[in-house]
Amino acid sequence: MKQSGTILIIDDEEDILFSLKMLLKPAFSRVFVEQNPQHLPRLLEQYEPDVILLDLNFNKGDTSGKIGLEWLEKIKELRPQTQVVIITAHGEVEMVVAAMKLGATDFIEKPWRNEKLMATVKSALNVALLRQEVQHLQADNRQILEQLGSQIGEFVGEAPAMKEVYKTIEKVAKTDANVLITGENGTGKELAARELHRKSDRAGKIFIHVDLGAISETLFESELFGYVKGAFTDAHEDRIGKFEAANGGTLFLDEIGNLSLGLQSKLLYVLQNRKVVRVGSTKEIPIDIRLICATNSNLNSMVKEKTFREDLLYRINTIEIVMPPLRERIGDIRLIAKHYLALYAKKYRKPALSFEKEALDKLEKYTWRGNVRELRHAIERAVILSEAPKLQPGDFLLQPETEKSVFSPGNLKLEEIERNLVQKAVEVHQGNISKAAESLGLTRAALYRRLEKFGL
Repeated sequence: MKQSGTILIIDDEEDILFSLKMLLKPAFSRVFVEQNPQHLPRLLEQYEPDVILLDLNFNKGDTSGKIGLEWLEKIKELRPQTQVVIITAHGEVEMVVAAMKLGATDFIEKPWRNEKLMATVKSALNVALLRQEVQHLQADNRQILEQLGSQIGEFVGEAPAMKEVYKTIEKVAKTDANVLITGENGTGKELAARELHRKSDRAGKIFIHVDLGAISETLFESELFGYVKGAFTDAHEDRIGKFEAANGGTLFLDEIGNLSLGLQSKLLYVLQNRKVVRVGSTKEIPIDIRLICATNSNLNSMVKEKTFREDLLYRINTIEIVMPPLRERIGDIRLIAKHYLALYAKKYRKPALSFEKEALDKLEKYTWRGNVRELRHAIERAVILSEAPKLQPGDFLLQPETEKSVFSPGNLKLEEIERNLVQKAVEVHQGNISKAAESLGLTRAALYRRLEKFGL
């Protein structure tokens, strides 16, 4: 099966062009040849090659390599994402060094060995495709950030605790200091991370969000560090990990308290050395990322219990941002409610919708265990189901005060409390696991484990 990719060969010797085309055509989907390098600008636009095999000398008797190096510079100027493999005569070490400094990916010596040449071209093509993947991720990320900006906007709240959060973000954003965001589920830790990225010097680069609670032990390394072809049964091609994908941008590791000690050690090694090694490889790849972590766990207590590495905590916790729970910023409930009403009224084409005063009073008196996330979901549901021009208290199906007694430690064991909460969430969301998991502040995988545990 041919590998997808476009190869362009530039050499003034017709025999070499013919030989290379016959060798490469069975292996790659598109192979083109050209004797005259003057046609390169047009060919770059016409073929959009992933890899170019470029000779260094084009005039008879000329062995300086000057013309080839000039065209190499031109290629990298016009189409920097194209990988260039130099074709060179044996012993032209200085020219090879010069070419590599100008951005060549690799080189092939004449006369070549077919196996070596094929491996070199495939490697260059893999580099090209991986970089294209990163560019696509960056483009997708910019689009997501734009959508989030229009949907969520900036933080909403004027409580003193939130003002402290704003102040810290302003101070820290422009630095590359590692930040740990702590707080209960639903308090807006991801939003804080995105705000740090948006206000940083890396704002134009990619933001990668990794939910560590959703990654199994066996997939951790391949997901975060990447892998090479043949590293394991299903590794049919090289693939970059989240660290490489975030290169130049921000990597947000959510639920970092869920990592086992073994995985913590692997993560610490990468953070200390600023290099990753893909699974199945020994090559170290430098990384340049801004690291932000988040957790709803008490990592200091976990350190005392020896379930979290102290040296890793120091590494990720240069600056800590504590997201306050909604019960500590009751005065913000009306502001947040009105913010999300405007958002969802527009989304569901009900622009005239507003609150009855009694509805806002009810929201303000309620204990929001799921914090801002729970409030947002309650408002979205009310907007969807509402038929009147104003939202009434009855539009908000909140947990009655009598049901809060399940949280009293004297009534039930901790495991029973957890079982009741899981069962209630699944019932409220009519079996929708994604929504039930989100309302509980869990990943889908974590909720499935609890459902299995409790036989629900």
